[in-house]
Order: sequence, then structure tokens, then C-alpha cells
Amino acid sequence: MQFRLKFILILIPGILLTSCGASRSKVITTKTENNTRIEPANKQVHNIISHAIEFEGTRYKYGGTTKKGMDCSGLIYTSFLKEDIPMPRTSRDLSLKGRRLYLKEVSPGDLLFFETNKKRPVINHVGLVVEVDNEIKFIHSSTSRGVIISSLEENYWKSNFVMARRVL
Repeated sequence: MQFRLKFILILIPGILLTSCGASRSKVITTKTENNTRIEPANKQVHNIISHAIEFEGTRYKYGGTTKKGMDCSGLIYTSFLKEDIPMPRTSRDLSLKGRRLYLKEVSPGDLLFFETNKKRPVINHVGLVVEVDNEIKFIHSSTSRGVIISSLEENYWKSNFVMARRVL
């Protein structure tokens, strides 16, 4: 029984630290200089963003894809699937889709990728851009706060940002 408890205590933090895990080298990008608001490119992008926002406030759950619990890649997977666009289920596979962008090119519907584990430099988090105004705002599922909208200007996200990609 003691071994089983130790195993579980070691396993759970490992899962949380690699929650949307992927292996990818860091890409240098430029800062955005865009001071005008950019709207979604089309109705499909608008619908994907709207569907993702419906999950705002949902708790984090590793492997989750429902209102009962959602992880970061599950939010992307579910939101795109609502528009009949099949997407990979992991951050790593998502990070290989589409075209890489400079931050100044980012618009609503694009994906942002992050490395949040300093001990293991791999992409392990993804968010969906919902607004570009004076700052880039994205929706994602945080292990500590669930599905929320954050700004790329927040120090944590800015320092862990790896790249942006456009799949539509």
C-alpha cells in the first residue's frame, strides 16, 4: 500500500507537468507592433472562437474534452471539430500543423504554443487567439485555473512562448 501511494504521488505531478506534452525546439519570433484591432478572418474562425469561449470557466482535466473538464489541446480539438475540422489531440501534433507565423502576423483563430516546464524544454501548452488589439489575447485551459482568457503580455506567457501557427 505504501509503494502504491508513493507511485501515485510521483505519477500525478509528472502527468500535470507534461499535460499537453510535445517535443519541439524553441523558435525566435518578433514582437507584435500591431496597434489596431484585428477581427476573425471569416465566419468559420468566428464560430471556432465562440465555441471555445463557451468553455470559459470549465475546470482543467487531463485528457478532458467536455464541460466536466478540459485540457489545453482538448479545447482546440473540440472547438475546431465543431466546425468539422479534425485536429490532432496533442500539443505536439498541433504544433506541426499549419504555417508558422511572426507575432506581428497573428490574428484570431491562430494557435500559440508554449514551453512551461523549464526542466523539460518541450511544447506542452497551446492556446487559441481570440483577440488582437494592443495585445494578443488567447483562450486556453490552465492546470491551475481551468479554461481562461489570458494576454500574451503577461510575463509568464511571454517568457514561455515558443511560436504561433495558422491552420486556417
